[in-house]
Amino acid sequence: MLGYVAIGIPCGILCDSIGLNALQVFLLSALFYSGAGQFMIPNMYLAASPLASIIASVSLVNTRQMLYSASFAPECQGVSKRLAFFFAATVTDESYGVSTARFAEGGWSVDRALMVNLFSQSSWTLSNVAGVLVGSAIGIPLDIAAFAMTAIFICLLVTQRMTSANIIAAVLAMVGVYACKALGLGGPAILLGALLGVAGAMAFAAVRDRRIVVRSAAMDERARAGEGDAAEVVSGSAAEKPRSRQGGEPR
Repeated sequence: MLGYVAIGIPCGILCDSIGLNALQVFLLSALFYSGAGQFMIPNMYLAASPLASIIASVSLVNTRQMLYSASFAPECQGVSKRLAFFFAATVTDESYGVSTARFAEGGWSVDRALMVNLFSQSSWTLSNVAGVLVGSAIGIPLDIAAFAMTAIFICLLVTQRMTSANIIAAVLAMVGVYACKALGLGGPAILLGALLGVAGAMAFAAVRDRRIVVRSAAMDERARAGEGDAAEVVSGSAAEKPRSRQGGEPR
C-alpha cells in the first residue's frame, strides 16, 4: 500500500496536468485500476495523440491482465464465481506478484488474495486523488512524475530471484521494448516486450527441463546396465562352484 502512494501521487499530478478533477480521477482509479494505463493516458494526451490511439494503446497494454487472471484459474477452482470474478477484476502487477508468491508457499486463499487487491486498489485510488488535489503545488517536473511507473517495475525486478529464466525474461523484455520503440511501435511496446521475455524464458525452461530428463534417463540406463553386469558376475560365480565340486576340489 505504501508503494502505491509513491506512484499514485505522481499519477494524480499527471492527471491534473491534463485537466482531470478529483472526482474524475477517483472514478478512473476505482473502475479502471491500471497503473500503466493511467500513466499512459495523460502522457499520450500531452503528446497530442488522437483519442482512438490512446484507447487502442491502453487496451493493448492492459491485455496482460488476462494472463495474470488466467494463471490463477487453478487456485480459483472450488470458490464461488462472484469471488473469482472480483478477484480476477482487481488483480494488477504488484498484487499479482504478492499472490503468486503466497500461493506457491501455501496457506493462502482467494479471499485473502482479494483483500490484498482491494487494499492495494484503495491505496492507489486515494493516492491519485491526493495527487490531483496537491497538483502543481509540489512542483514535481512531469518527466520525473512519468518515470514513477518505470521505477516501481525496476523495484519489482530487483526483488525477484535472479534465476537463469528470470534473467533471460528481463533481458529479452528490455530488448523487445527498445526494439519496438525504435521501430515507432510505442503503444504495444510494453506488451510485445513482455511477451518476448515470457516466451524466451519458457523456451529456456523447456530446453533445460528436457536436458534434465534426458540426463536422468541416461543415468538410470547406466545404473540398470551396471546392475545387469553385476548379476551376470554373480550368476557366473554360482555356475562355477558346482563344476569345481565335480572336479573333486575341496570346498
